[in-house]
Amino acid sequence: MDLITGFIAFFIALSVHEASHAFASDKLGDPTAKAMGRLTLNPLAHIDLFGTILLPIILLFSSGGAIAFGYAKPVMVNIYNFRRPSRDNFLTAIAGPVSNLLFALILSLIIRALPSVSFLIILLQVNVVLAVFNLLPIPPLDGSKVWHLILSDENYLTLERYGPFILIAMLLFSASTGNFLLNIVSTISNFLIQGL
Repeated sequence: MDLITGFIAFFIALSVHEASHAFASDKLGDPTAKAMGRLTLNPLAHIDLFGTILLPIILLFSSGGAIAFGYAKPVMVNIYNFRRPSRDNFLTAIAGPVSNLLFALILSLIIRALPSVSFLIILLQVNVVLAVFNLLPIPPLDGSKVWHLILSDENYLTLERYGPFILIAMLLFSASTGNFLLNIVSTISNFLIQGL
């Protein structure tokens, strides 16, 4: 039941995240994601069979429940449709984590009115995890788009090419980074649940 509950929360948070990318992209002048049916909260539009379902299950069982990681189908963006490509690409990317934090804030208000609904706490925590993790400035995470504001296109594309390897290495070999992120997630979650 815990696994099913976690997946439901993950699907909901992921849908909010990806739909927000599509919404921001459309409002900034690029209709690509909207045309591909990604401007929706329907999880089926965002689920990647391997990244959203199989990978988290494999990691959960291989790590004894200690690690779970997954991803959705990427929202396609054509930056050449934007009025200011570097800025609008960053704003589109950052819309995902910001939406998760806003959703977590709304959930915190509901939790204070309905404190016995434990699923809402899980959903809040998953949203905070998605936001914090995706704000890391490492490609292909959303936070990496900040580099597009300060690097040349050539250097930015080079960073994007090697970013996934950097991210995987960090996840595999840096327990201290994991603990640091966990502390941030715990602090924000506890504040939202107890501190408002």
